[in-house]
Amino acid sequence: MSGHRHLEGKVVIATHNQGKLREMRELMAPYGVALVSAGELGLPEPEENGHMFAENAAIKAVAAANASGLPALSDDSGICIDALDGAPGLFSANWAGPGKDFAPALARVQVELAKRGATTSDKRRAHFVSALVIAWPDGHQELFEGRVFGEIVHAPRGMAGFGYDPIFKPDGHERTFGEMSSQEKHGIDWGNREASLSHRARAFQLLASACLRKPA
Repeated sequence: MSGHRHLEGKVVIATHNQGKLREMRELMAPYGVALVSAGELGLPEPEENGHMFAENAAIKAVAAANASGLPALSDDSGICIDALDGAPGLFSANWAGPGKDFAPALARVQVELAKRGATTSDKRRAHFVSALVIAWPDGHQELFEGRVFGEIVHAPRGMAGFGYDPIFKPDGHERTFGEMSSQEKHGIDWGNREASLSHRARAFQLLASACLRKPA
C-alpha cells in the first residue's frame, strides 16, 4: 500500500506484558518475521506519560527501536467504561497495581459500577481500544487503531485471555473474551476485514494489510 513501509527481518515486540506478547506472537506467526520481546532484550520500560493510547504506544515503540536498533512494534490498549466516564482507559494496567494482578481490578470495576447504579446492560456499556505503533530506528512510524464494543458482565467468566477479558462481552456474542479461545477472540478473516473480533486483532489486520506480506 502506497505510503507504508514494509516490515521484515527481526522485530522487537515492545512489551513486558506476557499476555500482550503471547497475542502478538500468535497474530504475527504466519508472516515469517523473527520476533524478540523487549523483556528478552533486557530493555527498560519507558514512562508512559502520553494522553492517548496512540501516544503511549509510540513512546514504547520508539524507546525499543532506539535501544535495539531494530523496528519495534508496540501496543497500548485498555478498556473504557461509559458509566465510569471512560475509566480505567489509559490507566487500565494501573488498576492492576505494580504486581499486575487483575483480580482486584475486575473487582474494582464492579464496585465502581455499583456505586453508580449501573445494574442493567444499557448502563454497563464499554469498549476496548488498541493502538499499534511500529517505529523504525530512523524515526519512521506507522499507527493503526482498533476498537470493539460490548458490555461489562456482572461477574468474571472464563479463564482464557488476560486483563479485563473475563468481564467483557462483545456485542453479538454471549460469551466473554475470557471464555473464548485465542482463535475465536482474534477472529481474523482475510476475506472479510469486519470479521476481526478483538480490538487488537482489528488493529493488527490494518497493520498487516499495510506493512506485512499476506500469508499464503
